Amino acid sequence: MPDAVIDNPILNSPFEEPTRHWKFERDGITNEVVEGRRVSSYFMPIPKSKRGGDQMQFETEWTSDRIEENQTINRIRERVTLWRRSGWPGVTATTRRLLDYWTAPSRDRKLFFAQVEAVETAIYIGEVINKAAHQDAWITNFLREAAEDANPGLFRVALKMATGTGKTVVMAMLIAWHALNKAANKQDARFSDAFLLVSPGITIRDRLRVLLPESPDNYYRERDLIPPGEYDRLGQARIVITNFHGFLLRDRSGVSRVTKQVLAGRDGRRNALQETPDQMARRVCRTLGNKRGIIVLNDEAHHCYRHRIGGEAEDFFPNATTAGSKQEVKEREEEARVWISGLEAINAKYGIKTVYDLSATPFFLAGSGYPEGRLFPWVVSDFALIDAIESGLVKVPRVPVSDNTGADTPMFRNLWAHIRKDLPKRNIRQQDLTAQRRLPAPLEAALHSLYSNYEQSFREWQDMEAEAQAGTTPPVWNCPALTDTARLASASRERMVFVDAKNASRIPAGVPL
Repeated sequence: MPDAVIDNPILNSPFEEPTRHWKFERDGITNEVVEGRRVSSYFMPIPKSKRGGDQMQFETEWTSDRIEENQTINRIRERVTLWRRSGWPGVTATTRRLLDYWTAPSRDRKLFFAQVEAVETAIYIGEVINKAAHQDAWITNFLREAAEDANPGLFRVALKMATGTGKTVVMAMLIAWHALNKAANKQDARFSDAFLLVSPGITIRDRLRVLLPESPDNYYRERDLIPPGEYDRLGQARIVITNFHGFLLRDRSGVSRVTKQVLAGRDGRRNALQETPDQMARRVCRTLGNKRGIIVLNDEAHHCYRHRIGGEAEDFFPNATTAGSKQEVKEREEEARVWISGLEAINAKYGIKTVYDLSATPFFLAGSGYPEGRLFPWVVSDFALIDAIESGLVKVPRVPVSDNTGADTPMFRNLWAHIRKDLPKRNIRQQDLTAQRRLPAPLEAALHSLYSNYEQSFREWQDMEAEAQAGTTPPVWNCPALTDTARLASASRERMVFVDAKNASRIPAGVPL
């Protein structure tokens, strides 16, 4: 990778469509700015061929020969952009009010462009091109074909958003769009007021409680997502939050394991005392009552897929170099099977209108039967990490700038290649957690280098604050060296930091001021 030094990677406003981006060349990113929005693409892992029994391994550099353009996403983005600039024609009056409200210039709490575009794309697919003979009906046909190939019976729409760009707010906007439209016209089959929110774990499930209208800190009020006078209609919606573990078939008895084995029979038939998929669906969705046509929102949806028919799992284990890691991959595949099987059971019982997948990484994982790292074909919207960085939405990842290992070539830029042989070979569950262990020397050196860099930056910040308290520096928004985005970001924080023009360019871009 060339030595491209970018003092401030922020090029665009977080509230407007990106208009500039940093250029990528064959060897990686450069400090050259290109006018126009970056096309949607992703970096495909390229495994080395197996020779002499060596396992395949992935390179870590971002190079142009590994870039795969997302042509379908880019075509959909073009159509949505034209539709937006035309004033969102073809939507209901309720949807129009919501779009006007979400994008009003006078909003106190503006929504990020990434959030608005994701919802716009869902609206365009679910409401606008759902009409007969629409010129973009190919989008719906493409998604249905992708669903039949990978998820028969389920219509899935994936929205790819970098971590930190506000996926939970997008989920709230999708719920509001469907629920308010359904309340306005109960006969409109395009919408639903029954929602099932599925997460991969308990922690995330608890975080999603802000999507319940009855929650005191719900996002509909806190983020000002509902126009005045329409909040009561949102209360007609029914929302269930669960994690995928709720899809596991439970034992409905208290009998011993031996009794269960006897009831199952020698041929290994299903335990007669275990839930059927139909009973599981009723348990999970019991608070939805008699609702039909459910909207499913999958949080971190890259955990939800069905193994590819005809795909051999062992052909897609490039990173599984030990028995322990292979076991971990198999466990992950089993979790994905439980998730997708649960949705299929609920679809059979109640009918699922649409599954909205939200994830920063909607890629097939190892063991899926698909090449690891391949994008879900039903992804329709993409706001990637690099786009989020260029829009000032997320903190900038640290890149090693010093290497005190004494190696001929910088070791910290490709640390994994230097430490993987020294890491434990057993599954973490099999390790003796009481045994004393030391980090590999290169890893320990990298951590010390990273910490020393933070320590130096912290001392510089302390010096700046001391100068600010002494009244020797002007306010940050009077500093011409800062961009409008940086000034806006600093003004929106509870704590105010003062710097002078000389030090302004040294502020870590993307870090809250």
